Amino acid sequence: MKAETSYEIWLRQEGIPVVEGYGVENVRGIARRPWARTGGKGAFIRLKGMEGFTGMYVGEIPSGGALNPERHLYEELIYILEGVGSTEVWSNRGAQKKVHFEWQAGSLFAVPLNSWHRLINGSRDPVTYLAVTSAPLMIDLLHDDDFIFGCDYDFNQRFDGRPDYFVTSSRRAERGGFMVWDSNFIADARSALVDPSEAKGSGVRITSFDMGGSTLVGHLAEWPVGRYHKAHFHQGGAILLILRSEGYTLMWPEEDGMRPYQQMRGNQVVKVDWQEGSVVSPPTGWFHQHFNTGKEPARQLAFRYSGQSGKYLLGVAKSLNKEGVRTSTREGGTLIEYEDEDPQIRRDYEAALKKESVAMQMPAIAYREG
Repeated sequence: MKAETSYEIWLRQEGIPVVEGYGVENVRGIARRPWARTGGKGAFIRLKGMEGFTGMYVGEIPSGGALNPERHLYEELIYILEGVGSTEVWSNRGAQKKVHFEWQAGSLFAVPLNSWHRLINGSRDPVTYLAVTSAPLMIDLLHDDDFIFGCDYDFNQRFDGRPDYFVTSSRRAERGGFMVWDSNFIADARSALVDPSEAKGSGVRITSFDMGGSTLVGHLAEWPVGRYHKAHFHQGGAILLILRSEGYTLMWPEEDGMRPYQQMRGNQVVKVDWQEGSVVSPPTGWFHQHFNTGKEPARQLAFRYSGQSGKYLLGVAKSLNKEGVRTSTREGGTLIEYEDEDPQIRRDYEAALKKESVAMQMPAIAYREG
């Protein structure tokens, strides 16, 4: 039996289910159990690509109830799957200055590091939410639960108690080749504006976001009906939540080449089908590529550490990304141009679209040799 990490021990001791795999078809459908720590229900999700960099769980707030107040020395981003409610946030020395904000299904916000917070259900129906954290890194490094959950230090540079801290900001600026939205709260990620990013694929739009002064950041991506992303790879730990449409993701190890089918390595390609509410996490150094087979534009919410566009970069993510996920492999990056991809990939996509009676909208290409 393999030895457990401190984080794995903590997961087991929390006493709620743990779901594993390359992806989960619908996080809303995961069975949840009472969770003493939060006062609600929950289940952990451990996908193969998370690799101890990120943690994830789906939580539930009971009808008309609230979760227990909590603080912790790891970063956390929360996306509301279903329901309406509010959150209170306050510092260790500022309980009299609670910042209160309301949310709905589709809302996304950061929990500032080590700040007290409490989630409150504002309806008669249970609230479900998805949380992504840096808990595995912090718990494995410190291996002291009392310190993780009991430290009273205030990170004032991250949370200063301003009444407008969780008011949606309009601040956007180009950074690292991406448009970055600096806002601690997004009212509805399902309909938020996303910026053109054709380097990632035909018709692709991507906006990165920084929240709560965190190293754990993310982006919103959208692409049209009948189209797909270019393949690329990066550091593990990224988690992709589907907000709209249906389709699939292909993933394969970099060592199997840019054209795995031509090189008789097609059996190494992992296909994960998705729909609204699905999550997938590509492992470190695995090419991955997203295909929309639905009848509406696909939208994806990605949680990740930043190796390129964030205000605070994580060294391991920066080093593996080479010249960047927007830069072609021919120029030192990790992105496969359409002309360099395996021809079987497009043939399979055309067949998948035909099955769904969706027209192909991809531009014609001439494949390069070798």
